[in-house]
Amino acid sequence: MSRRGVAIAIAVTAPLAAGVAYAVHGGPGPSTPAAAQVATGTAKVTRGTLSQTTQIPGELGYIGSYQADYQGTPGMLTASAAPGATIGRGGILFRVSDDPVRLLLGSVPAYRDFGYGMTDGPDVRQLERNLVVMGFDPDREMTVDRHFSVATARAIRRWERSWGRKSWQRTGRLTQGQVVFLPTPLRILTQPVRVGAAAGPGTTVLTGTSTSRAVTAQLSTADRGSVHVGDRVEVTLPDTDPIRGRVTEIGQVASTPPAENQDQPPDPDSATVPVTIALTLPRGMALSEAPATVDVVGRTRENVLLAPVAALLARPGGGYQVRLAGGVLTRVELGAFDEGSGRVEITSGLTEGQSVEVPAA
Repeated sequence: MSRRGVAIAIAVTAPLAAGVAYAVHGGPGPSTPAAAQVATGTAKVTRGTLSQTTQIPGELGYIGSYQADYQGTPGMLTASAAPGATIGRGGILFRVSDDPVRLLLGSVPAYRDFGYGMTDGPDVRQLERNLVVMGFDPDREMTVDRHFSVATARAIRRWERSWGRKSWQRTGRLTQGQVVFLPTPLRILTQPVRVGAAAGPGTTVLTGTSTSRAVTAQLSTADRGSVHVGDRVEVTLPDTDPIRGRVTEIGQVASTPPAENQDQPPDPDSATVPVTIALTLPRGMALSEAPATVDVVGRTRENVLLAPVAALLARPGGGYQVRLAGGVLTRVELGAFDEGSGRVEITSGLTEGQSVEVPAA
């Protein structure tokens, strides 16, 4: 169990501490004020299955951060996609001196011109794959490989025809400045260059994200060992039932929030690593960004004795105790905590069917 789980257990049951002071220390002296009365109820100790759950805060948003750079002949930016727009494969990102720059999907940036006679390379395979997906090799003449062939040039001419170019304007070639390769369709966030400003090689014209939504959560480094890539999770968003998700990435670099007092160093115990959770949102959900709570379901323990976390009281000298329905304080030993359901495994001190005091609902 993490230190954070212990802290939660103590915090939840703090209101009961005053109520059990008499039982622990004996009768109060004449000058001791009466302890505040806390309304209580009871809960049964049960036997069942406990899924050890780590609960972490998160944020629903879009995955990734990308930028569209211009690599063509210097000119003036004459048009640009607006923030909030989504540009897919083959779409126009922006125009420089009215020449459109289009988006293609791939991980290799456009680092040279494309044309018949160029040397083989992974950028050629990437281009040919895009041409096939966009439907410009209908007769399957082109082999998707590292070689720019006559069939590749024909596919480019078909793409040029779709732009509205006349037959004598179609070259079967692409210059480096005509295309931008990014791994994903681009959801535009910002326009670092205004329309009417100069744009040259290396100019970042647009920034954005992917169109895939995910939850990014901040996991305490103390809990890092309890969460793994592939773990199933439940994500709670505003006004929705829990949504199933899966951990797809865990960051390797920890960060700490800035200290409230700038003269003090950051607290290393507050360090966190980012966790990315993939999920499928319900159809019609309009949320694009929202706070989220993530329950990461870890190890499952079957046929164990279970009690509410809220029943736990800090014991003088260390450890925990619970108050039975008759008022007797009993020391207990704890196993795993489930932060999601608010239950804790009892390894000794109680038996199934006993009733323990908990704060009244």
